[in-house]
Amino acid sequence: MNNKALADLVSLLDLEPLEVNIFRGESRDLGGKSVFGGQVIGQALMAGSRTVENASPHSLHAYFLRPGDMSQSIVYDVDRVRDGRTFSARRVQAIQNGQPILSLIASFQRPEQGPEHQKRMPNVPHPESLESQDTLRNRWLEAHPEVPERLRNAVLRQLAIEFRPVEPMDVFAPEPREPEQHIWFRAADRLPDDPLLHRCVLAYASDFNLLSTALLPHGQSYLSPNMVVASIDHAIWFHRDPRADEWLLYSMDAPTSQASRGLSRGEIFSHRGELVASVVQESLMRDIGKRTD
Repeated sequence: MNNKALADLVSLLDLEPLEVNIFRGESRDLGGKSVFGGQVIGQALMAGSRTVENASPHSLHAYFLRPGDMSQSIVYDVDRVRDGRTFSARRVQAIQNGQPILSLIASFQRPEQGPEHQKRMPNVPHPESLESQDTLRNRWLEAHPEVPERLRNAVLRQLAIEFRPVEPMDVFAPEPREPEQHIWFRAADRLPDDPLLHRCVLAYASDFNLLSTALLPHGQSYLSPNMVVASIDHAIWFHRDPRADEWLLYSMDAPTSQASRGLSRGEIFSHRGELVASVVQESLMRDIGKRTD
């Protein structure tokens, strides 16, 4: 695997078993103030999945309870809530310093056939015709030489996921626009043929860009110094097996924001037009005004 960030992500998702139903995962610094929420969701989903046989996760609902410390590992405690003939449920607590930082419940289903339908994928340009996120970020940084070195390094950090936005916006100079965006994404290199790993990588990637969708009509970005932003909760429904190392279209909108909270929704399509997952997230969007420091 040539992309070191992706190889590291695969390693992060390969949790260490400590005891029956208890696992440990490492943390990484992606340039934020706390552990990236997608990392904790992906690891919690992997922990729950390790205790289920012959069934795949089809949905998860998670609450972010406390900021995670990037310098410490995370312990995942799995509660085997139910094992049925078709469906199973697991509750997972992500713990640091004796306190939960995330609480997740996931449902698993054995393979089953039934009626199928789906909505059509939006008609957007193919990812190969779009500029890469790296190209865009380099251009934005050139246009804003005043960006502090710490933030510049964080923005240029190699990621495990490759993004190609259909309607790119300069994150250092955001302008108000409709709360909708479409972003192609995929793992930055080929992944092993493990369906569970692909679902966990998709869960990891699904935490990128949802919050920023709710900020669009306010002319703000997640880098705006006057904004305090964080994920509050996150839900995913897996409809079909994704291939996370092939192009996926994340079609997002944010129908409302109020009381310093924004609601964002996403639909994830394969490049063949299959709807593979749906996502909903509520996020904190607190405007603390102009800073003078």
